[in-house]
Amino acid sequence: MFGLDAWIASFNDGTTLALVCVVAVVLGLRHATDPDHLAAVSALIAGTRERATGAAARLGLAWGLGHATTLFAFGLPIVLFQSYLPEPAQEAAETTVGLVIVALAVSLLLRWHRGAFHTHHHPPRRARSPLQAYGIGLVHGMGGSAGVGLLLLASIQNQAIAVAALGLFALCTALSMAALSTGLGFTLGRGGVSRVFPTLAPVLGLASLVFGIWYALGALQVAPYYF
Repeated sequence: MFGLDAWIASFNDGTTLALVCVVAVVLGLRHATDPDHLAAVSALIAGTRERATGAAARLGLAWGLGHATTLFAFGLPIVLFQSYLPEPAQEAAETTVGLVIVALAVSLLLRWHRGAFHTHHHPPRRARSPLQAYGIGLVHGMGGSAGVGLLLLASIQNQAIAVAALGLFALCTALSMAALSTGLGFTLGRGGVSRVFPTLAPVLGLASLVFGIWYALGALQVAPYYF
């Protein structure tokens, strides 16, 4: 993001195992803070009444594991054979990520419109299960925002080290997403924030909706694309 991944990758020499692992871990942790991830996780967690820390952590971890699964599966041919998805497939994957964010934002706005976040609303209903969050993560992981990290790993000469680094990269991304979700759930579940959340929900939903539309248009090269 904005050259940060490239700067982190510059510390890697491609041969020293410890250094490769450290760089892979840092890249994985950093990758979770990409704007598309933040938008998706925010809409994912905010879209459920169970915004407590534990519930948010479970959803975030499931989402992160789904993302890590696809990231590892798509990254393996890159680090082993320097084999990349055709450009049309990459464009379609990135567009799908934008549409997923849009869908999450619309779901959040619809639930807000129906009064799902007001304290008098009964009965409480979980917006989605960890399995659904895992599926969303699988789709989101198809996006190419991990491109610089994968290019770094593909430059490692030892294939065993490259695969291990890819696994660390994917795992740390998942754990970071769980941590971000936990923090978001903790924040939204606090008394003061929870009371004003019915007012915050449409703002968060609209922001995620606009970002998702822009992200999809950027992937289609209709709008400026920065990631």
